[in-house]
Amino acid sequence: MKTIFYILIFIPIILSAQRIGEMAPDPKPEVFPPHRIGVDLLFGDGGFGLGGFYRLSFNQHITGFVDLSFSESKDNKELQFIDPFTGQVITRGKVNRVFTVPVNFGIKYRLFANQLTDVLRPFVEFGVGPDFVITTPTSKEFFSAFGDAKLKMAAGGYIGFGANFGLSKKNLMGLSFKYYYAHIFNGGVESLRNRIRKNLGSVYIILSLGIMY
Repeated sequence: MKTIFYILIFIPIILSAQRIGEMAPDPKPEVFPPHRIGVDLLFGDGGFGLGGFYRLSFNQHITGFVDLSFSESKDNKELQFIDPFTGQVITRGKVNRVFTVPVNFGIKYRLFANQLTDVLRPFVEFGVGPDFVITTPTSKEFFSAFGDAKLKMAAGGYIGFGANFGLSKKNLMGLSFKYYYAHIFNGGVESLRNRIRKNLGSVYIILSLGIMY
């Protein structure tokens, strides 16, 4: 009897709670400021890099952007060793350092905007644009070698995926993984002796920090 009594009491409560839940509207998605500007910290097989970006959101899903970065691009055949007499790190056969300065224009598309909380905002992105490829001789000290720098033009771009984090309407923080590719015109570049590179490719982990307004 007690069981029947409890059932008779709880059934109306459950049905009432269900009706309230059906009547309650879904929470509205967060609306973030459309303009974003900031810096990118790049970590990849070529070393550390630094960049900047500007983004403009057109709607909840699509954001256009322009970004540029500066990083070293190492040949995958490079082998480093430590000179036992000087303690310096030496790359056998390396004649030039190779740096890339890509300027990319692209689109970022937000994924699962209606399924995931706004705290985590995953996306895919792609960009294309010119790439300025700079070489400096390894026979000279790092900074002084830029006095003998040579410039070549390339066409390139990247594809990537990542996510932005947090609910702040002022500060932006994101993490992404990108594959950069560039095709060099006018004969390529020589990083290792007698090895000409006409195509550059690198994978980077990128930490993005910026502001929204």
